[in-house]
Amino acid sequence: MKKLVILGGGYGGMRIMQKLFQSGVPEDIKIVLVDKAPYHCFKTEFYALAAGTIPDNHIRVAFPNHPQLEFINDEVSHIDLQNNRVELQNHEAIIYDDLIIGLGCEDKYHDIPGADQYTYGIQSIEATRQTNNALNNLPRSSRVAIVGAGLSGVEIASELHESRPDLKIFLFDRGKMVLSKFPEKLSKYVNDWFQDHGVTIVNYANITKVEECILYNHDEPMKFDCIVWTAGIRPNKVVRELDVEKDESGRVVLTPYHNIPGNEHVYVVGDCASLPFAPSAQLAEAQGDQIAQVLLKRWNGEDLPDELPEIKLKGILGSLGKKQGFGLVAERPLTGRVARLLKSGILWLYKFHNG
Repeated sequence: MKKLVILGGGYGGMRIMQKLFQSGVPEDIKIVLVDKAPYHCFKTEFYALAAGTIPDNHIRVAFPNHPQLEFINDEVSHIDLQNNRVELQNHEAIIYDDLIIGLGCEDKYHDIPGADQYTYGIQSIEATRQTNNALNNLPRSSRVAIVGAGLSGVEIASELHESRPDLKIFLFDRGKMVLSKFPEKLSKYVNDWFQDHGVTIVNYANITKVEECILYNHDEPMKFDCIVWTAGIRPNKVVRELDVEKDESGRVVLTPYHNIPGNEHVYVVGDCASLPFAPSAQLAEAQGDQIAQVLLKRWNGEDLPDELPEIKLKGILGSLGKKQGFGLVAERPLTGRVARLLKSGILWLYKFHNG
């Protein structure tokens, strides 16, 4: 039998498996899924788990159950593209015929001394649980720094305020206003929400060093009881070590069919793939749809289309606690309760279809 190995059961990996099983996997294909977590996690909701407003069993579902699927609960240590081999930490190496790399991302610390050692993160379920434990065991009136005012930083800051209004929360932003990549209307709305709720925004921040419970902004020390890092991401270490062409962000350059140039048997999906959009769950799922289509055609000996449809994203939604939100839907700014209800509805639909 031919073996398709999927590294990572995130949004892209899940979508690929669903599409393949729905369409009918050829009988001579065995699928092996490798993931360090024993279930699929909703990474877009890690901010709420970290803040303590939801338990982690609310943001996970079981992986698919299928007679042609084998699951290996382990962590990938190395990918040998020359010999079609994946090395694991606690199991024997796997030889593949086709490979899908969906290993996700890690925090990017921008070479700031101490950032990786003295901050908490939300890029994995394990890290998020540690962040939850640190934040929710803080004494009253403790000071919390959140470094990075993109979508993740904004959501965890607002959710933490709702969970622990007794804490003094500081959100550090490199620019003049939070969510600088969003339309000014949305940035102002979120900025005003933080001001109204007593969250301190530190604009034009330049974090130069981190020590235990000390954050250096423009080389000036500021003492905190907990520091959370949401200031950028980079591809998984295993992907960074691959000897393949990458873009300036370290993501793997692909053909229009999502495989590595010169190797039609190795695909990359999600945060590690170089695409004309910022990484997101929605993008990983859209890419997963196309990878499943390409795989089925190649397995069945069918010609590929001259080109795949252009990926079009529907928008982006963010939360400000459980009652307010913001976003871009069909390129139109959306704020308030409607935006929050939309985000909750999308999460409910995802849970319904996946578990």
